[in-house]
Formats: sequence, structure tokens, C-alpha cells
Amino acid sequence: MSLITPDFGLLFWMVVIFGVVFFLLARFGFPVITRAVQKRSDHIAESLRAAEQARLSLERLAEDQNRLLEQAKVERAEILKSATDERNALIAKAHEEASAEAAKVMQNAREEIEAERELAHREMRAEISALSVAVAERIVRKELDNSDSQQALLDKYVDEAVHSQS
Repeated sequence: MSLITPDFGLLFWMVVIFGVVFFLLARFGFPVITRAVQKRSDHIAESLRAAEQARLSLERLAEDQNRLLEQAKVERAEILKSATDERNALIAKAHEEASAEAAKVMQNAREEIEAERELAHREMRAEISALSVAVAERIVRKELDNSDSQQALLDKYVDEAVHSQS
């Protein structure tokens, strides 16, 4: 028997043993292997479906998150705008109140100035009247022989009154 060319009997028994092993594998082994492969294939397919559902769920969550962020930005902008409007309204109100108060103070000051001016006019009239009476009294007391001396005396007293007022 040669190593390179086997005998017919060896070949026959090898074919028979191969057939028996193939029959046993086909009858008992291949269905188990096929079921395991099918089970693994189904598990992989189910995992892929679950992964796809998870991806879609994550996309929906991301969209919801983006929508909530946009909504929060809009609300923040509205709150800031409202706060700015309220601040501006308060500033305008304070400005108006300050203007009204300033106008009231100015009006009171004008009234006081007018009252002081009126009082000064009255006092000046009273002084002028008193000076006029004093001048008249001096003129009457003094004997005057001519009207020129009366006029000069009167001018002198008026100049003194005017200079004493300044």
C-alpha cells in the first residue's frame, strides 16, 4: 500500500464512514446548528430593531430638548423684555415725579420771590413815604425865601434817599 494512492477497500470504507457521519450530522447536528444560527440571527435582528428604536427615541428626545431650549429662550427673552419695560416705566415715572416736584419747588420759589419783591416794594414805598414826610417836614420847618432854594433842598433830599436805597 502506498501513501499516495489508497486501496479500493480503504476508499470504500472511508466513503461509508463519511456517509454515516454525514447522515448523523444531517439528522442530529445540522438542525441543532441551524437552530442556533437562526436563534443568533433572530437575536441580532431583534438587537438591531431595538437599537433603531433607541436611536429614534433619542432623536425624539433631542428634538424635545431642542424645542424646550427654544421655548426657554423665548420665555427668557420675554422676561427680560418685561423687566426692561418695567424698569423703563419706573424710570419714566420717577423722572415725571422728579419733574413735577422740581416744577412745584420752582413755583414755590417764584411765589416766595414775588412775595419778597412785593414786601420790598411795600417797604420801599413806606420808606419813600417816610422820607417824603421827613423832607416835607424839614422844608416846612425851614424858612425858605425863594423857590430855588426849596427846589435845591428837595433835590438834595431825593438824591440822599436814592443813594441810601442803593
